[in-house]
Amino acid sequence: MKIEAGDFVVFHYIGRFENGEVFDTSYEDIARENEIYVEEREYGPLGVNVGVGEIIPGLDEALIGMEIGEKKTITIPPEKAYGMPNPELVIDVPLTEFTNIGMEPVEGMYVMTDSGIAKIAKVGEESVSLDFNHPLAGKTLVFEVEIVEIEKGKDSESEATADVE
Repeated sequence: MKIEAGDFVVFHYIGRFENGEVFDTSYEDIARENEIYVEEREYGPLGVNVGVGEIIPGLDEALIGMEIGEKKTITIPPEKAYGMPNPELVIDVPLTEFTNIGMEPVEGMYVMTDSGIAKIAKVGEESVSLDFNHPLAGKTLVFEVEIVEIEKGKDSESEATADVE
């Protein structure tokens, strides 16, 4: 049984950068080994509807045609992952926005704003550059996936039968 668009698929994954560094995984032991374990997270296979945009396009497309138990390594360019960084998503705000609330901005730190999460890209004498791009924008991602379960979506034949009844 091959995965088709519209199917619900459950799969394990390991996400790496091109240099081999693991940035995300559904396996708890691999998360611990790579020092990316998050206490609050529940580890286990991910379930998604394929072909409807629930996951990045490159992974969505690569799952189609796979079968239960199949393993595959998929290299996804930025254009089919989180896109390229958009310079318009880097904005400067006055340093006083931070000092007025008693916060010391530090380059590389993530902050929650009214517009969402941003990374502090640069701290100047009078302003702070906030980068609202996705942290994985511009990166080629390598995923190892293993299909655990497939629930077939409703195909046109079964829908037609349901209409008759």
